Amino acid sequence: MSTSLSIILVLSVLVIFFFILWRHYKNLYNDLSFRKTSLSSRYGKMTEQFMPFLKNYPYLPENFRFLGSPIDGVQFEDDKIVFVEFKAADSKLSSRQRQIAELVWQKRVEFKEIKIQ
Repeated sequence: MSTSLSIILVLSVLVIFFFILWRHYKNLYNDLSFRKTSLSSRYGKMTEQFMPFLKNYPYLPENFRFLGSPIDGVQFEDDKIVFVEFKAADSKLSSRQRQIAELVWQKRVEFKEIKIQ
């Protein structure tokens, strides 16, 4: 085998080896990234359930009912009902949450009794 052919063969093997290695670590990174996001989401859901018990929560915590999705919960007061969404730092409302807020602001909220027989 000639020297140039040997060099090409070694380089080809190295390229294949590094490609496989890169793909393996990319998959590990993606898996780790997914787990971190999933864990953050779970922690967020758990923490939201305790938010009404914080010192600066403006209502009585025992009147709060946790929903989880699409909004965190509903606060039942004697003179009003408040839809509550907890956000940390600079997080923003989702498009669905903005839509719900718009419906509330437009006073497009109803109470309906449905009897099951």
